[in-house]
Amino acid sequence: MGLFNFFTQEIAIDLGTANTLIIHNDKVVVDEPSIVAFDRATNKVIAIGRQAMQMEGKTHDNIRTVRPLKDGVIADFNAAELMIRGMIKMINQGKGWFFPSLRMVICIPSGITEVEKRAVRDSAEIAGAKEVYLIYEPMAAAVGIGIDVEEPMGNMIIDIGGGTTEIAVIALSGIVCDQSIRVAGDNFDSDIVQYIRRQHNIMIGDRTAEKIKIEVGAALPELSEPPADFAVQGRDLMTGVPKQITVSYTEIAHCLDKSISKIEEAILKALEITPPELSADIYQTGIYLTGGGALLRGLDKRVAAKTKLPVHVAEDPLRAVVRGTGIALKNIGNFKFLMQ
Repeated sequence: MGLFNFFTQEIAIDLGTANTLIIHNDKVVVDEPSIVAFDRATNKVIAIGRQAMQMEGKTHDNIRTVRPLKDGVIADFNAAELMIRGMIKMINQGKGWFFPSLRMVICIPSGITEVEKRAVRDSAEIAGAKEVYLIYEPMAAAVGIGIDVEEPMGNMIIDIGGGTTEIAVIALSGIVCDQSIRVAGDNFDSDIVQYIRRQHNIMIGDRTAEKIKIEVGAALPELSEPPADFAVQGRDLMTGVPKQITVSYTEIAHCLDKSISKIEEAILKALEITPPELSADIYQTGIYLTGGGALLRGLDKRVAAKTKLPVHVAEDPLRAVVRGTGIALKNIGNFKFLMQ
């Protein structure tokens, strides 16, 4: 058994639309954007992760950047497999010629179809995994923020990622009811792009939109601790010349309002279909927010006002899912909700 362990490397992967995180030996060893850059002529990978991200929107004809995941699922099978393989290589850097066989736990959206599930499993196997286990994202998030998922107690988790928002009520090691909607961080970015174009006549790229979201993104037009206004550079649509404007958090709160309302509707829908005994539990425990979207200023207050329930933002919400996936990896034998 000792020899088998020596030849097997165990890794937990949070394969996200925006970022991919990998845990190995209880440490987050890879935290990179989910993006790959290819040479068009040879179709070879030039860069993966952060390096490829810096190229996005700035490439010439010979380079193309690809985001292999869209809405939480694999959209480009070949690019996904090369990305997983490249990120696993980042762990083994400088370890010589020896490549151990891999045992992986990968998290997937709860609203995923069988075909999409198969794509995740296949791309992991082609990337070198001997054993692949899948775990649903809300389940991983719940485990990652320290909830005992095996208890007969209802907990509501909202995981707002890059491509999907997962809303699930968890009890007895299973998801009792869930809502998975494809409105999340990427939609916020495209809302900001549209708004800046409409309101200020300036064209900006997705990376700039994401920067705006991080610096001055808000879910409420009035905050107790407002962030400072942010300077945005882009191309003036009237003259075609580069131009700079400043945007405030109030503007961004207005432009994100529609997308956040869709998330609120999905939360209310999930609460509607929750069995009454679990509703009683949720009234006491409240709602847990995880994922990058949980960092949006004032989102917890907005959801609390809408549902009249206490809302808790997980500490380090970006890593809650991958932490849970890592714990599941250590307890492969005990967790019944892991799918092989």
